[in-house]
Amino acid sequence: MALKIIDHGSPEYQQMIKLREEILRRPLGLGFDSDELETERENMLIGAFEEEQMLGCCMLVEENRETVRLRQMAVLNDLQGKGIGRALMSFAENIARDRGYKTLSMHARKNAIGFYEKMGYRVAGEEFTEVTIPHYVMEKDL
Repeated sequence: MALKIIDHGSPEYQQMIKLREEILRRPLGLGFDSDELETERENMLIGAFEEEQMLGCCMLVEENRETVRLRQMAVLNDLQGKGIGRALMSFAENIARDRGYKTLSMHARKNAIGFYEKMGYRVAGEEFTEVTIPHYVMEKDL
């Protein structure tokens, strides 16, 4: 498996949109609009690949000079639980650390909290609803 930063607008980015739609949006009856995708141009886009196929992805968005936020973490359904998410998280944390960030935060879906806790993240607030489902802010010091 290869982990790499991908370019906005590239063929890999198109795979990333498709994967996120399939795993994160379509099950909720949601999609992406072009304005939302355009804002991702400034983000750090990360993909996990086997050959040319994307297995999983996530992105990092700067919140301020010390904090970066993980967004849109997705792994193909039939590959969940096989270490791809863990590898993506470690890669993202290393990128964030290398770029001088001190904290990685996220809006974690309630059903994914156990996964992130195993990776050293802690819940940092009350439950809230985002994209129609319960989430928690989670953080980890880098």
